[in-house]
Amino acid sequence: MKALTKTDFHFKGQKSVYHGKVRDVYDIDNDLIVMVATDRISAFDVVLPKGIPYKGQVLNQIAAKFLDLTADICPNWKMATPDPMVTVGLKCEGFRVEMIIRSILTGSAWREYKNGCRELCGVRLPDGMKENERFPEPIITPTTKADEGHDMNISKEEIIAQGLVSAEDYAVIENYTRKIFKRGQEIAAHQGLILVDTKYEFGKRDGKVYLIDEVHTPDSSRYFYADGYEEKLKKGEPQRQLSKEFVRQWLIDHNFMNEPGQVMPEITDTYAQSVSDRYIELYEHITGEPFNRSTETGDIAARIHRNVSAYLAQEK
Repeated sequence: MKALTKTDFHFKGQKSVYHGKVRDVYDIDNDLIVMVATDRISAFDVVLPKGIPYKGQVLNQIAAKFLDLTADICPNWKMATPDPMVTVGLKCEGFRVEMIIRSILTGSAWREYKNGCRELCGVRLPDGMKENERFPEPIITPTTKADEGHDMNISKEEIIAQGLVSAEDYAVIENYTRKIFKRGQEIAAHQGLILVDTKYEFGKRDGKVYLIDEVHTPDSSRYFYADGYEEKLKKGEPQRQLSKEFVRQWLIDHNFMNEPGQVMPEITDTYAQSVSDRYIELYEHITGEPFNRSTETGDIAARIHRNVSAYLAQEK
């Protein structure tokens, strides 16, 4: 089982590299970004000790597809995907917030709600809601963007008051968030899925707002199967879903939520393969296309370096 969990490239014109939880971001001449979607997987703000085969390819190709399918709504950073695990695009100055939009009460929002919370990021929540029930209309619940540790919930008013995003720019990214989410829901519905919630990141370049990073992937989004949703909701049964939540739930079941004193459970090859299969399942469901596993048996990092270097040389 091959998985790419670490990169250390040296591309021509490279100024710096940032190793995130999942993606490694290379700055080329302070103008372009080479974003490598590795096979690392994170949950509860910690990177799990074993990589997931094909996960990076799944993430990169879903994100690239949705960047293309929403480019008429909002300009985005993507220029090309020279490798199955890589997107190259424009370098933007990212806003220090993530725009999370939710159509259904589930996940962390449900965990807070059942503990009595009735206001989330300045948004008032109705009383008497059930787990996995739809909101009257999608709600936006932003978080701060932390380089390390936990992202923190924050309201629109706090974002503007703290100067994280200007009122004018916030109005723009809020509008884009709702429109891109609506498009994502429509596409998901055609595939028999419900886009439950997701997060978007935005940045600016030359005074213009761009959509950046990943879009509608299983790492940034949650999908339910539409078939059986209403019946399961009425019965109070768990929804069939395609998202990273199943990994979080597995960790919870093994007594790990990255709290003091807790020990990461062993990630066996069998479990890593099962996670890989789930990611590929989501790819095929959300795109409606078969997933083409990269058949190259050589060094994944060498392949990426070759493909990206060839693209950058052609761009010069």
